Amino acid sequence: MNNPTRIFDLLYYQNAKFPNVDIFGLKFDGSWNTFPTHEFIEKVNQISRALIAYGVQPDDKIGLISENRWEWNALDFAIQQVGAVVVAIYPNISESDYKFIFNDASIKLSFVSSDVLYSKIQSIKTETTALKDIYTINTYAQLPCWTDFLKLEANVNQSEVDSRAQAVKTDDLATLIYTSGTTGNPKGVMLSHKNLLADVMSSEYSFPVKAEQRALTFLPVCHAYERVFHYVYIFKGLTIYFAGSLETIGADMKEVKPHIFSAVPRVLEKVYEKIMAAGEELTGIKRKLFFWAVALGEQYELENRSAWYDFKLNIARKLIFSKWKEAIGGEVVGIASGSSALQQKLIKLYLAAGIPIFEGYGLTEAGPCLAVNCYKRGMKIGTVGVPLINIDIKLAEDGEILAKGDNIMLGYYKNEQATQEVLQDGWLHTGDIGQWIDGKYLKIIDRKKEMFKTSGGKYVVPQQIESKFVESPFIEQMMVIGENQKFPAAFIVPSYQNLKDWAKTNGFDIYNLDKEAFFKNPIILNKIKEEVDKMNIHFGNWEQIKRYELILEEFSIETGELTPTLKMKRKVILVKYQSLFEKIYSK
Repeated sequence: MNNPTRIFDLLYYQNAKFPNVDIFGLKFDGSWNTFPTHEFIEKVNQISRALIAYGVQPDDKIGLISENRWEWNALDFAIQQVGAVVVAIYPNISESDYKFIFNDASIKLSFVSSDVLYSKIQSIKTETTALKDIYTINTYAQLPCWTDFLKLEANVNQSEVDSRAQAVKTDDLATLIYTSGTTGNPKGVMLSHKNLLADVMSSEYSFPVKAEQRALTFLPVCHAYERVFHYVYIFKGLTIYFAGSLETIGADMKEVKPHIFSAVPRVLEKVYEKIMAAGEELTGIKRKLFFWAVALGEQYELENRSAWYDFKLNIARKLIFSKWKEAIGGEVVGIASGSSALQQKLIKLYLAAGIPIFEGYGLTEAGPCLAVNCYKRGMKIGTVGVPLINIDIKLAEDGEILAKGDNIMLGYYKNEQATQEVLQDGWLHTGDIGQWIDGKYLKIIDRKKEMFKTSGGKYVVPQQIESKFVESPFIEQMMVIGENQKFPAAFIVPSYQNLKDWAKTNGFDIYNLDKEAFFKNPIILNKIKEEVDKMNIHFGNWEQIKRYELILEEFSIETGELTPTLKMKRKVILVKYQSLFEKIYSK
């Protein structure tokens, strides 16, 4: 069968090329079951018939708001198959963002996963211009659900679906993904079938997996990153297993034994923290061996390791690191990390443990993947690897990363000005600052708009400082401030649990204090200062953190400080903690 030219072709491609592979793995009543591809195609066609019966026309915009579940994928393919456009929306954005997206895209029909989301969208329905109906994927007695919607399919013949699908061209718009920027209204990224498939083909070359292996999924598939990974898994003939929730990932990994999964740094940090917490519980020779292996792993390099180091590493892998691998199922051949930078210390540890981490880089506007570290084409710790095949990357004079390829978006929906700002002469201006290492590996320095100068005229690169500081187990999050000020400072979110554990281990009888009292205690304040001093050594005098204030609640999507892709909304945080800013700079 020829390579797919529209996204929904992937289903038929997998069914023809890998007839023995089931498309999904799902857990029902405590046991895993697989979903054959041909049965999934029947379900997709049923939804497509219902969409036509409902009156959905080519280019209509259909809202899809849900966490990861097979029904999301079914709706995604079914909507595209009738020539309509999937508007993939995050389930945890603000009411004002929902209003803007529904009106900007003129969404007339929406599917949501739960009654909570139904209530959210229903409450703004009168303020939308086109929305007619909302259906829930879960079943509720008093709400319109998608099983009701599917009954419409009886009125349409499959030949009508086939005719619609045949009319869809590779250059047609497949999806709108609204990027919730750090400022202003979200922008609707227009991605065609061609854009997405170009990124699938560029990405799949670097995937270390083969047909009949298993992938685990738990990141939101509304994010272009996880969505394209699903498309790659289908293209390569893998079975995609859906984790029950973020809380069940550990158990799911042990049961599914995945060969690959994608993650954001926070997930990998939490896995590491759990492993370290277990290590802290050990005593005697087991404890010594554990921390010897960790210290050895932190010195890991991809090249030029001595024979003596590799001898010790083999011992550490047999005695200690083998248990790390077992904790994630024991069969992983690749973990993709993206969205933000992963601490170098953790990359070294995972690689030392024989757990391959492939750190990559991209953005929704690029479909989304642009570069990756992988064994096939080269890896360098501290970079995001080499550009994917068939994608060109160059640096502008100021270091901004520019990208070109069939994967680059059509533009921003109904926003010509914003489109012209980022698409110039065929190149996507990413807004990220980079540099080449060894002439081939791309290193991300910072967001162009987030670098700032102090009043002394010195440039400060917040992301570099922040990513180094959060290597401390006692610093959960950090935001560097100080534009046009005499010196850089920071808001620091300390790690409450790790500091409590540290206090308990070191015999300080303060770990039972309430949170506020705990962080006023001189012992804890001194410990945090010690960590700040330790991290400051890595930076020039002009970029060292001179003062800081503690924020005791984590930045989150729900409280408005993070975007759905976990990037800090710096202006929002600055406004929210203006009093702390003034306290720092009025001393």
